[in-house]
Amino acid sequence: MATTETLTAERILAATEEVLRRHGAAKATVVDVARVLGVSHASVYRHFRTKAALREAVTKRWLDRTSDALSGVVDADGPAEDRLRRWLAGLFEAKQHKAGDDPELFGTYTVLVGEASEVVDEHIADLTGQLAAIVRQGVEGGAFAPCDPDVTARALFEATARYHDPAYAPEWSRPDAEEAFTALLDLLVRGLRP
Repeated sequence: MATTETLTAERILAATEEVLRRHGAAKATVVDVARVLGVSHASVYRHFRTKAALREAVTKRWLDRTSDALSGVVDADGPAEDRLRRWLAGLFEAKQHKAGDDPELFGTYTVLVGEASEVVDEHIADLTGQLAAIVRQGVEGGAFAPCDPDVTARALFEATARYHDPAYAPEWSRPDAEEAFTALLDLLVRGLRP
């Protein structure tokens, strides 16, 4: 079935996500993506030169959804402590939803994330950069003790890894997960205060 809609990278990525959901990372092919779009696989390759490039782009798109959602917290109104709590809670909630709402796709992306280390490194740099901005604002406003915002952001990110690293996904639905997360968050915030 031929399509009359213009083939864009975004359409290809959306179709790739559909194919990944249906077939998983191991069995999804560029031919499958092209079939969903009603185009030849050569048309897909015009936008993404290799299967690896396509997989990397779809992984980046998936990770960027979290970064984009959290970026609004950085410059939102309110005290830095509140924004830090909202940002870390937002990261945990986003990961919980990704794992719980679509477990097949989450499992597929966990495989793809393992393949796309540069994309993951960029994602982590973006997230820790957002955290560093909040910490910097807190230090400048006197809410947080003087510190190196970049080092502190990395420490906060690593300290909360249990609540955003996909390796811990099975623990996110435990009945006490929210309570344990809140206790950790309280401890971390107390440690930042002057």
